[in-house]
Amino acid sequence: MRVLVTERLSPAGIAMLRGDLDVDVRLGLTDGGLREIIGDYDALVIRSATHVDAALLERAESLKVVGRAGIGLDNVDVAAATRHGILVVNAPQSNVLSAAEHTMGLMLALARNIPQAHATLMAGSWERERWQGVELHGKTLGIIGLGRVGTLVAQRASAFGMRLIAFDPYVAPGRAAQMGVELVGGAAEVCARSDFLTIHLPRTTETVDLISEPELAAARQGLRVINTARGGLVDEDALVRALKDGRVAGAAVDVFVDEPVTDHPLFGLPHVVVTPHLGASTAEAQDKAGIAIAQQVGLALRGEFVPYAVNLDVGTDIPDVVRPYLRLIDRLGRVATSLAGPGIEALRFGYFGQIAEHDTRALTLAGLKGVFSSVVHEPVTFVNAPLLASERGISVEESKSRQSLDYVNYIQVQAGSGSDMVSVAGVLVGKRDTERLVSIYGHDLDMAFSPYMAFFRYEDRPGIIGIVGTLLGEAGVNVANMQVGRYAEGGEAIMGMAVDSPIPPEVLTSIISGAELRDARLIVLDE
Repeated sequence: MRVLVTERLSPAGIAMLRGDLDVDVRLGLTDGGLREIIGDYDALVIRSATHVDAALLERAESLKVVGRAGIGLDNVDVAAATRHGILVVNAPQSNVLSAAEHTMGLMLALARNIPQAHATLMAGSWERERWQGVELHGKTLGIIGLGRVGTLVAQRASAFGMRLIAFDPYVAPGRAAQMGVELVGGAAEVCARSDFLTIHLPRTTETVDLISEPELAAARQGLRVINTARGGLVDEDALVRALKDGRVAGAAVDVFVDEPVTDHPLFGLPHVVVTPHLGASTAEAQDKAGIAIAQQVGLALRGEFVPYAVNLDVGTDIPDVVRPYLRLIDRLGRVATSLAGPGIEALRFGYFGQIAEHDTRALTLAGLKGVFSSVVHEPVTFVNAPLLASERGISVEESKSRQSLDYVNYIQVQAGSGSDMVSVAGVLVGKRDTERLVSIYGHDLDMAFSPYMAFFRYEDRPGIIGIVGTLLGEAGVNVANMQVGRYAEGGEAIMGMAVDSPIPPEVLTSIISGAELRDARLIVLDE
């Protein structure tokens, strides 16, 4: 078995690979050069600079596994690899401690103006009064994203005597309370109440520019912003403006929208600390990443179970009755979690009908994968999804019944806390096993899944459908199809729509107000 390493890997990782495999280390390959030779290799080991796209994978006749020595997979076309039957593995635990420590280092540097004071003293100027700083003790740290890194930052900031608040809709309040963290309702509230702000989220369509002009305009005077997660989570132009006009007292930035970057508007500002994406750049993190990826690649090439495979099938022994339902329950998990909103403490998966007679553990894993796929800082797999639930203090329950009412098989997903649980259910219909959403909030309806789905709850009365349709039309949002369900005339009703484009938040707000609805939710399903 031949392994190609295209970027610097720790000596420990290289040594582990060479124990059983034929390893070539070829640094600095161009995209064209890599395409010319990739067909000769069974495994490819990379970091963040090598682009593994569909064109490369078309030439990779012998490739069995791609190993990314780190967490992010922005440079790997996982879908294309899956189509080619190529396993993709990463090292999700390798750099979390280093990233958390770098966050604390930047926070201290920002609070005490350490880089600026160092630079002026080295230049021959003793400017003690100019670089007076602030203490961390007693200050409020706002954390957006309480995953692995966010949790480690919270623990360390608590030791400095900081007050902790956080926004993470997928962390249970009880879990946050155990960490001494107060959960709040959104990013704007975090900014308004914090002296320091740190962000630990993945970069997705929902999180790009999460901290932008409105949030910075509402920020507490003297806010200091730290970003070691992903470029683009903070609107860089808005941050520059807020620093210049004094709304934000300082910023520490390790990641940028475009990297590498050596010229940026932030670089000339006095109360800014910048580093060149050093979050994972410690000897320990690189050793952990190298060793972990060497282990994963070795397991993959030997055909053994691979814990950190991001496109791992849950197994070849899944019952034939169960397998067609994997994507359905993934989608149900996404819908239920989106409708439940923040503060989820419990997830319940129910299987009714003939399917209840079979092993449904794979379905529960697929449901958890759907729940967490768009909200965590790493790829979600059938392997790590239960751990993600445990880390967030979310209980997971599974129930079965051979009775299934009107359907041969019926799957239900519930998400929420205490008695406040959102329930959705789905079935497969027809010869093609078409996925249908047949229950939501306990109301019966019959909808196909679509990339953009909107749900409106209201008191049943004449004219509501017309008002909602008119407001969507005025906003330029086209309705593809619609279903309505209700308990009884005049009672609570649900309107479900498939729309051709996302509904802007302000339009949803105007619909709630204009039609006097109970609530309105947009759900974006990854296709």
